[in-house]
Amino acid sequence: MLVLVTYDVAVSKLAGQKRLRHVAKTCEKYGIRVQNSVFECQVDATQYKQLQYELLAIMNEKEDSIRFYELGNNYKTKVKHFGMKETINVDNPLIF
Repeated sequence: MLVLVTYDVAVSKLAGQKRLRHVAKTCEKYGIRVQNSVFECQVDATQYKQLQYELLAIMNEKEDSIRFYELGNNYKTKVKHFGMKETINVDNPLIF
């Protein structure tokens, strides 16, 4: 299934800056960055639960926000892209 992960981490303190990097690195293990704080992750149910578990363990619930949007397996009809960044097919190998 395709899951869209978005996050907003408070970076006014050094700890927040470290959390931001940690959140991004964790998301990179599961998907590809499509905008600064937005990742598209092609995962199965187990990977999705693990991704949620890892991100929730990193975040500070009083300062940060993480959202998960489940687009499912038929996501190609739900995602439209316009603009300069090339669309990447997450079903294909990610070799650049």
